[in-house]
Amino acid sequence: MPCYKLGIKFGKDIIPRFLAGRRSGFYLAVLEEGEVGAGDAIRRLSKAERSVTVADIVRIYADRSNKNPDLIHRAIQTEGLPDSWRDYFSRRLQGVKA
Repeated sequence: MPCYKLGIKFGKDIIPRFLAGRRSGFYLAVLEEGEVGAGDAIRRLSKAERSVTVADIVRIYADRSNKNPDLIHRAIQTEGLPDSWRDYFSRRLQGVKA
């Protein structure tokens, strides 16, 4: 998610604009420390069944309508999702103001 520091640098409206654009960038987990250089191959080693993407997380975060509860449930079950995000999405599903 965009950091509040973007708002400091580019103005208050950058965060909603960033989320509306649904451009999350990409995130990788580092399994082994080392050096990576231009042109080095990066490959996916695995993908969980019924997994969610970073773009899915951004979409359900930005769209507070909860119109896709299955996707939110899948996000909550995603191993790499921090507990704070799991709690946030769980509260949303329960109708608690998050």
